[in-house]
Amino acid sequence: MSRFEERGPRFPVAHPTRVDKVHPRARAARRVVAFVALLVTIIMLLPVLIMGITAFKTRGDVMVSPPKVLFKPSIEGFVYLFTERAVANAARLEVLEKEALEGKISLFDRIALASGQEITGPSSYVFRLLNSVIIAGISTVCSVVLGLFAAYAFSRFKVPGKDDLMFFILSTRMLPAVVVTIPLFLMYRQLGLHDRHLGMIILYTVFNLSFSVWLLKGFIDEIPKEYEEAALVDGYTRLQAFFRIVLPQAVTGIAATTVFCLIFAWNEYAFSLMLTSQRARTAPVSIATMMGRGGIEWTAIAAGSLGFLIPVVIVTFALRKYLLRGITFGAIRG
Repeated sequence: MSRFEERGPRFPVAHPTRVDKVHPRARAARRVVAFVALLVTIIMLLPVLIMGITAFKTRGDVMVSPPKVLFKPSIEGFVYLFTERAVANAARLEVLEKEALEGKISLFDRIALASGQEITGPSSYVFRLLNSVIIAGISTVCSVVLGLFAAYAFSRFKVPGKDDLMFFILSTRMLPAVVVTIPLFLMYRQLGLHDRHLGMIILYTVFNLSFSVWLLKGFIDEIPKEYEEAALVDGYTRLQAFFRIVLPQAVTGIAATTVFCLIFAWNEYAFSLMLTSQRARTAPVSIATMMGRGGIEWTAIAAGSLGFLIPVVIVTFALRKYLLRGITFGAIRG
């Protein structure tokens, strides 16, 4: 036997890495945190759940006290949401009931007939929901694009009075809407922008722009300047370096900013109430002022709110992987 074999290896033999067991207190703490998070989530989603349930109740089920938990689902709320109705007289009711027995009227007509009403035409809900899509969508794109260029300028160039300008931009976001509503109303009347899509797009863009600049500046500050300097040395222009170097790395911030700007423009109520009447009125005002025969149509309001919620939820879920990083990365350092 050789001397090496007698003495053994000079260096210790590496053993497989052992996985440390999680301490029972740490495991219990994680369970408590998970339970609290689940409880908070349920509490926050409870109004949405009640809204969804109410949308599929009849008017009688909504008005009962205590509220019904088990009920027969109905699309009565959606009928009231998408149609305009009038009370039918006795002669007209007899004709409609005869047509219903013969199968000559639609399901919507039958549901309206059950409450003694006749459908006279479509409602304005779809039109006003389309107004929300146009105004919120275009204003969000404008806010993000303009905010991106402004944030890049503040981040990369020496702007005289940069801190004062940034504070001034942010201060426009602090201004309560009610303070400027009357001056804006008078100004829009003079300029011909009252009840116009263009007027609402400009207004929402201006109010979102300050938030967009601040949030995007935080993201651009995190992108090393050396990347652009290397691109400039390689012969790129400043604009080419922006589009090919900065823009791809700022996608996370752009997506997060888009979601926040869209939510504000989508949900905005005060300006739409004061500065629009028919042509450019958006869905939030339309839903809140929905009245029916004998009072407020709670089922129609719940159905309209449910339909209004779906588009922004789709956009948020589509960008969800960028949203959390956008909150914890760019916003903190901005």
